[in-house]
Amino acid sequence: MNIIVALIVGAIAGWLAGLLVKGHGQGLLVNIVVGIVGALIASFLFPAIGFGAAGSVLGAIIHATVGAVILLLVLRLVQRAG
Repeated sequence: MNIIVALIVGAIAGWLAGLLVKGHGQGLLVNIVVGIVGALIASFLFPAIGFGAAGSVLGAIIHATVGAVILLLVLRLVQRAG
């Protein structure tokens, strides 16, 4: 059941990040991957700057979305540099 929730949270977070970072609209699979990687980024970044982990699904979506936006912005910078 946790895997299904993680996939749903990843898909929502990836979709939201794609909306926030224009030009990175992808398919469902890419959105899930971006959202899950974003959640991993957030799980390392937020405790390092003093923010606690989210306890609810909504909190997880917000954390994963912020991480996914960071990921997409870094990818955009790398693409421009290359």
